[in-house]
Amino acid sequence: MIKPVVNNLRLLDAGLKESQQADSSQGVSFTELLKDEIAKVNQMQQEADRITRDFALGKIDNIHQVTIATEKAQLALNLTLAIQNKVIDAYKEIMRIQI
Repeated sequence: MIKPVVNNLRLLDAGLKESQQADSSQGVSFTELLKDEIAKVNQMQQEADRITRDFALGKIDNIHQVTIATEKAQLALNLTLAIQNKVIDAYKEIMRIQI
């Protein structure tokens, strides 16, 4: 369970480096980037809920589509929570530093 999260964090780090290089020319702030990514996670959750609801109502008969959407949303949320925990740990570590 930990290994996929670590791999996802590495991919996220690589993605952040690429977007920082691209954003440096566009002037997009880290806050905006973070808001956009959290909005994407929220959108994935809503899409998974919509597909699950449509499956329950019989509008969709492909269980694979439901499973894939649900797993994508779950992985995105788990990655977001892992990042949040790492940021909180880093903040606590900084607060423990004595000047």
